[in-house]
Order: sequence, then structure tokens, then C-alpha cells
Amino acid sequence: MGRLIIEQIVTVDGFASGLDGNLDFMDMATEFDSTDHDQLAMLEHVDAILLGRNTYALFEDYWPGRTVEDDAVAEPINRLPKHVVSNTMSRAPWGRYDSATVENGEPRLTVARLKRHYSGDIVVWGSLMLCGALLQAELVDQVRLRIVPVLLGEGRTATPGLRHARTLRHVDTHTFDTGHVTLVYDVL
Repeated sequence: MGRLIIEQIVTVDGFASGLDGNLDFMDMATEFDSTDHDQLAMLEHVDAILLGRNTYALFEDYWPGRTVEDDAVAEPINRLPKHVVSNTMSRAPWGRYDSATVENGEPRLTVARLKRHYSGDIVVWGSLMLCGALLQAELVDQVRLRIVPVLLGEGRTATPGLRHARTLRHVDTHTFDTGHVTLVYDVL
């Protein structure tokens, strides 16, 4: 049985996007490549990627055109099977790579099925509403917060839609000379 991992890039003050959903703060947080070895280590255990419709669009616009020379994590991101939760899409191309599978219907049922199908980890990036709903449904096994050294002041949290508190147990911390920090928590 696979584990579902949510990984979010957040500001020091805890925002995953601006109020309008923009990700401008990521341009302010330079030197993401310094964290590539951390991402590659995490991706060694990932069997599949799960995305919401909006995050899929952002990823599909960026990752299929990237190579290892551009970004060390491009190879696993482009190679791994991808699933897109959407009731409005019928197809999800991924450049010259295998298309993502569109998962229509109830996200909770999709995730339960995917966790039975994959033995390794399934990672969700971005996809804020989906992440909140999956935490609410108690389907998330681990939360990874990649904190960037930026203060935004206001914005959207990493888990909109979460309606009851969840307890987390700290399992790991990775710090980088650039000021980036990755916090890893198991969901209890």
C-alpha cells in the first residue's frame, strides 16, 4: 500500500501563494537548485505524482521541456506516472512523455484506489484545494513543507478546505545554506 505525501513550497510566514493564487514569491526565493539533492532523495521513493487541474497546467507548461541539464529533478518528474484530479478535463498531455491519467470523480476514492495500486509514495505538489480536501478525508500520510526565505504578508495557506485540525509528528528537518528549510511531518 502506497503512502500519500503532500509537499508544499511555502513562505516563512506560511503562505503557499498570493491571495490571487500567484506564485511570484518563488521568483524571490533564489537558489532552489541547492535543494535538488533533497528532492532527488525524496523522489527515489515516489511511484507516482498526483496533481490538481491548475497545478497540472503549471507543471505541464514547464516540466516537459526541461532536461537534467536544466534541472536535476526533471528526469523523475517527466518519467513518473502522473494523475490529474479533474472533472472538467478529458486528456492531460505531457509533451513528448506519456500523458497523465485524468482522474474524474471523487478525489477521496481516486486517492484510496491509487494508494492500493502503488506500493511506493505518491506525491502531491501544489494543488491547494485538493490537499486540504485529502487532509480533511484523512488520506495524507506525510506533509513536507519546503520553506523559502521570503515573507509574503498575506496569501493562501497550503491547506484551504481543511476544516478540522490534524496532529503532525516531526520526523525530519533539512536546512540549506541558502536559507531554505524542509520540514517533514507524519500525519497522525
